[in-house]
Amino acid sequence: MIIDLRSDTVTKPSKDMLEAMMQAKVGDDVYAEDDTVNALESRVATLFGKQKAVFFPSGTMANQTAIKLHTNPGDQVICDKYAHIYNYEGGGASFNSGVSCNLLDGHRGMFTAQQVEDAINPPDFYHSPLTRLVALENTTNKGGGACWDFNEILKIRAVCDTHQLGLHLDGARLWNALVKTKETPEDYGRVFDTISVCFSKGLGCPVGSVLVGDEDIMKNAIRIRKILGGGMRQIGYLAAAGLYALDNNRDRLVEDHRKAKELATVLNDLPQVNTVEKVETNIVIFSLENEKEEQAFVNKLNENTVRISAMGKGKLRMVTHLDYTSEQHNYLLELLKTM
Repeated sequence: MIIDLRSDTVTKPSKDMLEAMMQAKVGDDVYAEDDTVNALESRVATLFGKQKAVFFPSGTMANQTAIKLHTNPGDQVICDKYAHIYNYEGGGASFNSGVSCNLLDGHRGMFTAQQVEDAINPPDFYHSPLTRLVALENTTNKGGGACWDFNEILKIRAVCDTHQLGLHLDGARLWNALVKTKETPEDYGRVFDTISVCFSKGLGCPVGSVLVGDEDIMKNAIRIRKILGGGMRQIGYLAAAGLYALDNNRDRLVEDHRKAKELATVLNDLPQVNTVEKVETNIVIFSLENEKEEQAFVNKLNENTVRISAMGKGKLRMVTHLDYTSEQHNYLLELLKTM
């Protein structure tokens, strides 16, 4: 029995999800003839109150497409120093769109409307890049699954309106945030111009993300997906997993959150643990008193069939998910007490 808490991307489709996938009605999506993909895109667009949605093979491609939709080469994107689009997408913002990132020093991946206001370059000062887009991430991956204050998001929207800036949400784990904060997809759809949501993390699908927005901003999304190599054929099998997940795997995210908090409680009592970041959703980030003990801590867990992520400088991460059973959870809680 391997307990894999490196990420919530390690899940495998359940028997019922596989059955739904095998029953999918498929066609050639490049010709827009895959009924199941069309159904998923329509459903997600409706969920967020947007006019259009496009299925992508990855969240990275969805985010990179959004950046390209909002910007021209030489423009600048405002985001947090922890942002996934900056740290974990292979430099795609500069490679694909030719833009630079103005990194804000936020708290756990979240910044304020005033910070955005202060970071906007004067549009008539041609020596600096033209600020065109503000990008948020919710929940924040590197920030330990933290959830944004929606009131602050509304303030950022107001700043973007004043300066005619686009507003994009990397919502890879937005499903987790919605369960935690009780906001709705429609709330986010009213605020953001574009939103990417992932199905292969908390919702347990094998692959897939969806980008939503209104028709005016999304009209070139298919073209950009094609340029990035994302044109796919009979992908209804994957879309069927997304439809199943929307029906069956959203409400259960509270269980992942509960388990993460219980892990944090035990970790806080360990003498070799220095700090445990506040747990709001399904990510637990903690640091050791002695950075040099990081690998020894990871190795001991490995020897006991538990896999976690080492983030460097004594910082470690656990991510709970739907394949992390109650039996595994109880085993790990007892194991940690012996570390």
